[in-house]
Amino acid sequence: MATLIIIIGGVILIVLLIVGIIVSSSSERTLVEQRLGQYLGEETVSSVDREAQRSAITDWVSKRVEKTSYGDRISRDLARADLKFKVGEYFALIFISTVVAGGFLWLIGGRNIISFIIGAVIGFFIPGFYVRQQQVKRLNKFNDQLSDMLNLMVNGLRAGYSTMQALEAVSKELPSPISDEFRRVVQEMQIGIPMETALANLLRRIPSDDLDFVVTAINVQREVGGNLSEILDTISFTIRERVKIKGEIRVMTAQVRTSGSILALIPIALTVMLWLINPKYLMSFMDAGLPCAIGAGILVVFLIGSGYFVMMKIADIEV
Repeated sequence: MATLIIIIGGVILIVLLIVGIIVSSSSERTLVEQRLGQYLGEETVSSVDREAQRSAITDWVSKRVEKTSYGDRISRDLARADLKFKVGEYFALIFISTVVAGGFLWLIGGRNIISFIIGAVIGFFIPGFYVRQQQVKRLNKFNDQLSDMLNLMVNGLRAGYSTMQALEAVSKELPSPISDEFRRVVQEMQIGIPMETALANLLRRIPSDDLDFVVTAINVQREVGGNLSEILDTISFTIRERVKIKGEIRVMTAQVRTSGSILALIPIALTVMLWLINPKYLMSFMDAGLPCAIGAGILVVFLIGSGYFVMMKIADIEV
């Protein structure tokens, strides 16, 4: 049975890899049009939909899951990480990762069902961990580029550009990811979406406090008037100082964050290694009785989690 599961998982993995190669080879314009498809008519995007057609199963899952709050959260997280996955495809990736990791540990762990469960748990959390890492990396890169974006906008406004033209200049002149996000803002405005809504969508994809300042300033200026270039120039100075301080804090707290992560992972990795090397030795932990073993396991997890939480809280300094 376990061998059959591994074979099925391997076949699904190969199929998804082929689909991933096809999707990644699509042009950037096609990807943007796909993500903007929810705002356009069916006739406008029908050719794009045919070109980027997905599996019927993942489409069916996506349509039903995206209607729920959980599916909406997954879709938002994927957008923030700039991963071109539908919700159904993401769930398929989790399933494949679970089966493959479980089957791998099942093979090297003496073909024991517990080894399969350990690998399946690890594989289940791998995609979510990767998505969170991509979110943090992209958000930090976006925040680092925000002051340059404001300087370009201020110069454009002072040269006589409208807000729309200044945003378009940002989308053309600056590198990714800030150019990609503002290119989508411009495209949304070009198809008739109000600027306030387009900027709110941007803030939904990029949950940045600094970006919130910029969006608020633009929206307030559009309602009550005022010199937007001077407002953005002041915000740009504030953001530059915040980025500088955040960078210094990140360097000073890097050791604490690294130590916390390593100290939390060592007991887990050591337990998995002991199980793979000598499961009988590890199972001697059950000699004291099942209730005692479960209680000790819960205590260990609580101590590891609380220690990691405390160290991350120490390193998390608000600016």
